[in-house]
Amino acid sequence: MRELDQLLERYLDRCWLEAGFVERGVFLRLLESEDDKLWRWFLGYDTPPDVELAHLVERIRALPH
Repeated sequence: MRELDQLLERYLDRCWLEAGFVERGVFLRLLESEDDKLWRWFLGYDTPPDVELAHLVERIRALPH
């Protein structure tokens, strides 16, 4: 989905270089999730069961367009 790609690219462009080792690992785990789950998380319909993933999803959602 192009919209998901844009959200994730925004994170990579703005946050990846400053992200620590742990956050980068969480992001890589996020990428392993199925697109339909990612879509529901980023639209706010569901929350990831993993707290670290949930925090990162919220951080990405809060990035300015």
